[in-house]
Parts: sequence; structure tokens; C-alpha cells
Amino acid sequence: MRAIIKDWLRRFVLPLPGIKRLYGAWSYSRRLQREKRNYDGCLNVHDLPAIFHYWSNTHLAPHKFHPFGIANPEQFYQCYIEKFHQQYPETAMRVLSIGSGNCDLEARLARKLIDSGLTAFTLECLDMNDTMLARGREHALQLGVAGYITTTSADFNHWQPSATYDVVIANQCLHHVQGLEHLFGLIKGCLNPAGYFVTSDMIGRNGHLRWPEALKLVQQFWQELPDSYRYNRMLRRKEKRYINHDCSTHSFEGIRAQDILPLLIEHFHFELFIPFSNIVMVFIDRPFGHNFNAESAWDRDFIDRVHARDEAGILSGELSPTQMMAVLRTVPVETLLLDPRLTPAACTRRPE
Repeated sequence: MRAIIKDWLRRFVLPLPGIKRLYGAWSYSRRLQREKRNYDGCLNVHDLPAIFHYWSNTHLAPHKFHPFGIANPEQFYQCYIEKFHQQYPETAMRVLSIGSGNCDLEARLARKLIDSGLTAFTLECLDMNDTMLARGREHALQLGVAGYITTTSADFNHWQPSATYDVVIANQCLHHVQGLEHLFGLIKGCLNPAGYFVTSDMIGRNGHLRWPEALKLVQQFWQELPDSYRYNRMLRRKEKRYINHDCSTHSFEGIRAQDILPLLIEHFHFELFIPFSNIVMVFIDRPFGHNFNAESAWDRDFIDRVHARDEAGILSGELSPTQMMAVLRTVPVETLLLDPRLTPAACTRRPE
């Protein structure tokens, strides 16, 4: 009976315009509070398994980043802040980091900029979580950069900029944004015409689900895994077959990931586009990656083979990349590509 009532409400009551708006506001509020609770105690947002670092150091950095003079994502942001400074050395730069969380990356970035001799800048950290921003201010104090960093408490789904920025950073936060059109429009409006919008993010299917063509390959490799490697450490369950879990059901995790790339194409021009990875992420990310031993020959060989299949699928167009690093402009520019086949448009996976 309960199931029948829920189905009736879903089909006939929720679609009513007034009810739909009220439900949408209530649902958003619940997600927002859950998101805040999830990250209140999160001291290391970007903590990843050892096998991820094996893959990154072996396959990702040497072949995707180094050809463009990029050592790692953190240095990626530093590179474009310094590039703007070199072009406009007399400008006191304003840098904005969206979804900065604990501001640990931003504090380290400020320290590196100062150590390199660049001191005419302010770095504004925007996040909705006051607890994380407080930790960010403490990070800034510890690294001696408190005078360069400011914090703004706001929900980027509804934020309004109060200044013009020379560089805007979005590090692994866009896949948490529900109002992408709103945010991209604001960034485009507040970015210096000569400035850079620099981002590293997830661009796969919403909720970090795998598209059917990728899921088929994941299941094939899944059958090779020892039983102990099939334990999902985040959801605390054994998965005999890989469960294509939707992370966005109750949170903002991957809420509109598949819309990020198409909307960036619509709003901006790409100066640099580095797409990468699909099925390999299932095995090296937090849920299952900690099950692997990065020192084991079998584990490394398995990840090498999955990565090779990933690469072949992405280059052929069979698979679409689920990660990217990109530099965006508001004015037309020539696009630097990892491979001429891997344009932003070619890497866009449409639901249909």
C-alpha cells in the first residue's frame, strides 16, 4: 500500500506546478544540509588510494600533463596565475577559487606564488561551508599567507560576484553545482576579458554512473578481481557484480556532471583541453581503490591493462572521458589539444 501511495504522489501530485516548486525547494534544502554535514568533519577532501597515485604517476602525469609543462593539478593553477602576471605585471591580481572547501590548495598556492616573487595578488576563497572556511583561515595563518587570502561564505548555486577577477579557479567542485548555467554566466560576466577560468573536474555521467558502453567493460574486468577487491569501502558492501551506483540521489555529488562540458562549450572558448580516464576510475578511486596494493605486480598489471583499454576506447570514440583539465577564455583563442581527435565537442557524451 505504501508503495502504491508513493507512486501515486510521484505521478499525479508532484508534477503540479506549485507542488513541484515546493518539493524542489525542500529537496534542495535537504541536499544542502546533508552536503554541509558530510564536509564539516572532512579534513582531507582529496585523500586518494595509493593505487590512484601509481596510475597518476605512471600514466596520467607523464603523458597528459607534462607535454603542456604541467606537473600536477596544483601547479596547473599556479602556471596560469603566473602567466597572467607576466602579461600584466603592473596589475594587482584578483584570483577567485570557487568551492574552495578547506582552502588547503589555495593556501599552498599562495605560498608558492609568494616564494616565486609574485606578491601583488589577493586570493578569494568561496564556499558555503563555514566550518571548512574556518579551517582555511587556519591553513593560511600556518603558511604565513593570511594577508593574501580572503574567505566568502556563499552557495555558488546562488552566489553573486562583487568584483572583477583576473583568474577564476574551480578545482573539483563543478560536479557539485546544480545551477551550472547561473554559475557559468556569472563567471563569464565577472572575468577580466584577458583573464583565465581554470578548472580540473569530472565530466562523466550524472551521479558518476557509467554509461552503458563503459559499464559493459567494467563488468568484464570486474570478473578478474579477487573477492576481497570487490568490497565498496564507502558504501560498506560487497559487490559480486559492480553496482552502477548513482551518487547524486541524496547529495550534490555528480549532480549534473554530464552537463559541465556542453555548457562550458556554450559559454566559453577553450585555450587548453586535457580529457582523460573512464573505466579505470572505478578501480582506483576511493570506493574500491584502497583494496589494491600499489606495490603488487598483479595489481599494477591489472591497472595498466584497464588503463590501456580506456585509452583505446577514448581515442576511438567508443568511450567518453570522465575527467578533464581545461583553461577557458571569454574571447576566441586557439585551442591546445592533447590529441586532435579529442576536441571538447568530440568528448561530449550526449544522453541520447
